[in-house]
Amino acid sequence: QVQLVESGGGLVQAGGSLTLSCAASGRAFSTYAMGWFRQAPGKEREIVAVFTRSGGPMYYLDSVKGRLTIARDDDRDTVYLHMNSLKPEDTAVYFCVAGPTATRWSRDYPNWGQGTQVTVSS
Repeated sequence: QVQLVESGGGLVQAGGSLTLSCAASGRAFSTYAMGWFRQAPGKEREIVAVFTRSGGPMYYLDSVKGRLTIARDDDRDTVYLHMNSLKPEDTAVYFCVAGPTATRWSRDYPNWGQGTQVTVSS
């Protein structure tokens, strides 16, 4: 088991930037694939990006490519989501996840943070 705590959400105007952080504690951080999901009001939860155990980022949403960047720091047991050129449609609760392998399916991630709200105003 690994415990995840997100931070960095907030209110930002369209075109602005935010960086979300997810601090992990518990079992060895480097053995997990780490990622971010998001859930907008009235919509299903969707995967945004995952950083694999071998060190490669994988992006699943075409709408965020080029604007959102996932990064991990194994020395700090932290994964980040750098978000630029934010749009109102990026408004959602963002969840940090950890799992044994990098997949697009929420069921494959047994460890979830509490979520952090990101609101982008137009």
